[in-house]
Amino acid sequence: MQGEFFDPKAELLVHDRLRPHWSQAGAIVFATFRCIDSIPKSVIQRWDREKNDWLQRRGLLQSRHWSDVLPKLDAPLTAEFSKQFNRCREDFLDTCRGRCLLRRPELAMIVGDALMHFDGERYALGDFVVMPNHVHLLAAFPNADAMERQFDSWLHFTAFRIHQAIGERGHFWQQEPFDHLVRSLNQYEYLVKYIEENPRKARLKPGEYLYHRAQCR
Repeated sequence: MQGEFFDPKAELLVHDRLRPHWSQAGAIVFATFRCIDSIPKSVIQRWDREKNDWLQRRGLLQSRHWSDVLPKLDAPLTAEFSKQFNRCREDFLDTCRGRCLLRRPELAMIVGDALMHFDGERYALGDFVVMPNHVHLLAAFPNADAMERQFDSWLHFTAFRIHQAIGERGHFWQQEPFDHLVRSLNQYEYLVKYIEENPRKARLKPGEYLYHRAQCR
């Protein structure tokens, strides 16, 4: 493995944007970057309603939006909520909506090269897969601040290079990635398998994705 599992007793850094982002020195994180057009706004709005309904049915919706309530839930409810709606997001991404520019090998390689460029210096990179409209990866960072800085660096650099290649401007990535600190060996092994099998699940052909398996786990 390229890091350690999340330690609930150790120091933790939380950044709140549209969702809370947890980071911890040395802890393995599973992250998903998605292209700006991978999920239509109407679908995101529908999921927001469904999340509100999920909390309302349990008598837990005490504000107008689910994101205000989620940080206050206990661990079992948070896990149940995340399992339900993370599955919705991942299943939808695997339908490969949007332009799916990362299906082009030369554009996928821009992302892959950027992820591997500072491996062993700024972070320890695990397995990753570049799908037509999103990326999954495992990595560990030396300190809690490094994760968010590196995510921003990857997103800005790869967007710039991809736009250079296709002769366009504008937004390429949804600017707030999804990230999750890995809690256990079972969860780690599940995520390694998930990354490896994601292209098959999405029924992609060789050459339509870029898969990297870390040499040391």
